Amino acid sequence: MFRLLIIAPLMALLLTACLVSPTDDGRVVVAPALPVVVQLGAEPYYQHSGYYYYYNNDRWTYAQARSGPWTDLPRSHYPNETRFKGRSYDHRNDGRGADHDRDGRDRR
Repeated sequence: MFRLLIIAPLMALLLTACLVSPTDDGRVVVAPALPVVVQLGAEPYYQHSGYYYYYNNDRWTYAQARSGPWTDLPRSHYPNETRFKGRSYDHRNDGRGADHDRDGRDRR
Protein backbone atom coordinates (compact mmCIF):
# COMPACT_ATOMS: atom_id res chain seq x y z
CA MET A 1 0.00 0.00 0.00
CA PHE A 2 2.80 2.42 0.90
CA ARG A 3 4.57 1.67 -2.38
CA LEU A 4 1.42 2.52 -4.34
CA LEU A 5 1.20 5.91 -2.60
CA ILE A 6 4.68 6.73 -3.84
CA ILE A 7 4.38 5.30 -7.36
CA ALA A 8 1.07 6.92 -8.34
CA PRO A 9 2.15 10.58 -7.85
CA LEU A 10 5.54 9.85 -9.42
CA MET A 11 3.94 8.40 -12.54
CA ALA A 12 1.58 11.39 -12.77
CA LEU A 13 4.56 13.75 -12.74
CA LEU A 14 6.45 11.76 -15.35
CA LEU A 15 3.53 11.49 -17.76
CA THR A 16 2.77 15.22 -17.73
CA ALA A 17 5.97 15.81 -19.71
CA CYS A 18 5.13 13.21 -22.37
CA LEU A 19 2.42 12.72 -24.93
CA VAL A 20 0.89 9.26 -24.87
CA SER A 21 -1.04 8.28 -27.98
CA PRO A 22 -2.09 4.94 -29.49
CA THR A 23 -0.94 4.01 -32.99
CA ASP A 24 -2.90 2.29 -35.75
CA ASP A 25 -1.45 -1.10 -34.85
CA GLY A 26 -2.36 -0.79 -31.15
CA ARG A 27 1.04 0.24 -29.80
CA VAL A 28 1.33 3.22 -27.45
CA VAL A 29 3.73 6.03 -28.39
CA VAL A 30 5.16 8.36 -25.75
CA ALA A 31 6.55 11.58 -27.25
CA PRO A 32 8.40 13.96 -24.92
CA ALA A 33 7.69 17.68 -24.93
CA LEU A 34 10.09 19.88 -26.87
CA PRO A 35 12.66 22.02 -25.03
CA VAL A 36 11.79 25.63 -24.18
CA VAL A 37 13.85 26.96 -27.13
CA VAL A 38 14.27 25.03 -30.39
CA GLN A 39 16.75 26.16 -33.04
CA LEU A 40 16.14 24.87 -36.55
CA GLY A 41 18.73 24.73 -39.33
CA ALA A 42 18.13 24.89 -43.07
CA GLU A 43 15.44 22.21 -42.83
CA PRO A 44 12.44 22.44 -40.47
CA TYR A 45 13.23 19.12 -38.74
CA TYR A 46 14.30 18.72 -35.13
CA GLN A 47 15.36 15.49 -33.44
CA HIS A 48 14.83 15.07 -29.69
CA SER A 49 14.76 11.99 -27.44
CA GLY A 50 14.47 9.53 -30.33
CA TYR A 51 11.64 11.37 -32.12
CA TYR A 52 11.58 13.60 -35.16
CA TYR A 53 9.67 16.86 -35.03
CA TYR A 54 8.63 18.84 -38.10
CA TYR A 55 7.79 22.55 -38.00
CA ASN A 56 5.55 24.05 -40.70
CA ASN A 57 3.31 27.15 -40.63
CA ASP A 58 3.59 27.56 -36.82
CA ARG A 59 2.54 23.92 -36.28
CA TRP A 60 4.55 21.01 -34.94
CA THR A 61 4.15 17.33 -35.83
CA TYR A 62 6.17 14.36 -34.62
CA ALA A 63 7.09 10.85 -35.74
CA GLN A 64 9.40 8.03 -34.75
CA ALA A 65 11.04 8.14 -38.20
CA ARG A 66 11.76 11.10 -40.45
CA SER A 67 9.69 9.46 -43.17
CA GLY A 68 6.59 9.49 -40.91
CA PRO A 69 3.79 8.83 -40.29
CA TRP A 70 3.43 12.28 -38.72
CA THR A 71 1.09 13.08 -35.83
CA ASP A 72 0.05 16.54 -34.63
CA LEU A 73 1.87 17.58 -31.47
CA PRO A 74 -0.40 19.07 -28.78
CA ARG A 75 0.22 22.76 -28.13
CA SER A 76 1.16 21.96 -24.54
CA HIS A 77 4.29 20.27 -25.97
CA TYR A 78 5.32 23.17 -28.24
CA PRO A 79 8.50 25.08 -27.43
CA ASN A 80 8.15 28.62 -26.09
CA GLU A 81 10.39 29.91 -28.87
CA THR A 82 11.42 28.59 -32.29
CA ARG A 83 14.63 30.04 -33.73
CA PHE A 84 16.25 29.66 -37.11
CA LYS A 85 20.01 29.58 -37.74
CA GLY A 86 21.24 32.60 -39.65
CA ARG A 87 18.62 35.00 -38.34
CA SER A 88 19.30 37.85 -35.94
CA TYR A 89 17.31 37.91 -32.71
CA ASP A 90 18.94 40.93 -31.09
CA HIS A 91 16.74 43.79 -29.98
CA ARG A 92 17.12 46.77 -32.23
CA ASN A 93 17.24 50.47 -31.49
CA ASP A 94 15.14 51.41 -34.50
CA GLY A 95 11.84 50.37 -32.89
CA ARG A 96 11.37 47.23 -34.99
CA GLY A 97 12.20 44.85 -32.14
CA ALA A 98 13.43 41.30 -32.62
CA ASP A 99 10.58 40.19 -34.89
CA HIS A 100 12.48 41.16 -38.05
CA ASP A 101 15.25 39.41 -39.94
CA ARG A 102 18.48 41.13 -40.94
CA ASP A 103 16.94 42.30 -44.19
CA GLY A 104 14.10 44.04 -42.33
CA ARG A 105 11.33 41.61 -43.27
CA ASP A 106 8.92 40.49 -40.58
CA ARG A 107 9.49 36.91 -39.37
CA ARG A 108 5.82 36.11 -38.94
